[in-house]
Amino acid sequence: MLTSTQQERYARHLILEGVGPEGQEKLLTGKVLIIGAGGLGSPAAYYLAAAGVGTIGIADSDRVELSNLQRQILHSTAGIDRLKVESARDAVHELNPDVQVRTYPVRVDEATLRTILADYDFVIDATDNFASKFLINDACVHAGTPFSHGGILRYTGQTMTVHPHRSPCYRCLFEEEPPPEIATSCSRAGVLGVLPGVIGSLQATEALKHLLGVGELLTGRLLTYDSLSLRFREIGVGRRAGCGACGE
Repeated sequence: MLTSTQQERYARHLILEGVGPEGQEKLLTGKVLIIGAGGLGSPAAYYLAAAGVGTIGIADSDRVELSNLQRQILHSTAGIDRLKVESARDAVHELNPDVQVRTYPVRVDEATLRTILADYDFVIDATDNFASKFLINDACVHAGTPFSHGGILRYTGQTMTVHPHRSPCYRCLFEEEPPPEIATSCSRAGVLGVLPGVIGSLQATEALKHLLGVGELLTGRLLTYDSLSLRFREIGVGRRAGCGACGE
C-alpha cells in the first residue's frame, strides 16, 4: 500500500497506463544492480531512484576524481577522493529516501558476481572496459539474470539488452576481447560529456520495462547512437551457435 507521500511523489506514474499503483508497487519491490558508478551508471542510478526502484545495488572500486565530473553527474566537487559508491549512495538518498542502496566498493570478479547476482532482478553494465563486459555477460547468462549492455566512446554509444536463454548475448556479438593494443578507452580517446546521459538513460528505461513487464526489450538488437549526426541505428543480432556463453 502506497503512503500518501509516495502517492504524491509517483503521481505521474500512478496515472500512466501500464504502470498505475500496481506497477509502482512492482518498482518499489524491484532490485537493480548497477556495475559502474561513472558516466553510464550516473544517469541510470538517478532515473531508477526517481522512478522508485526499491533496491539499487552499486558496484565500483574507484574514487571520485576531478576529471570524472565532466560526465559523471552522480558526483560533485565536494566528493572528490570519496569512494564512488558512497558518493552515489548519498546522491540517490538525497533524491529519493525511499530507495535502499547497497554498495559494493570492489572491482567485480567472477566470485563477487556469483554471490550477489541472485539478489537482483536486472543488471546494468555501466563499466568502461571489455574485460568487465565479458565477465558480466558470462555471469548473467549463467545465472539467468537479464542485463543491459552499454558502451560509449568519443561521440558514439551503443546499448543492447540480453535476456538469457531467450535472446543473443554479448558474446554472440563480440566473440572475445580485443587485444589491448586495439581496445580504446575513454581515458585515452575522450568522450563527449553528455553522451553517457543518453545511453545510461536508455539502460534505465530497459530496467524499468523489465520490472513493469511492459513494452519490448532491446533484445536481439544493438542500438547505436552518433551524437554528431544525432542519428540512431539498429543492427540485428542473432544467436551464434558456437557462442562460449549461451551456445549449446
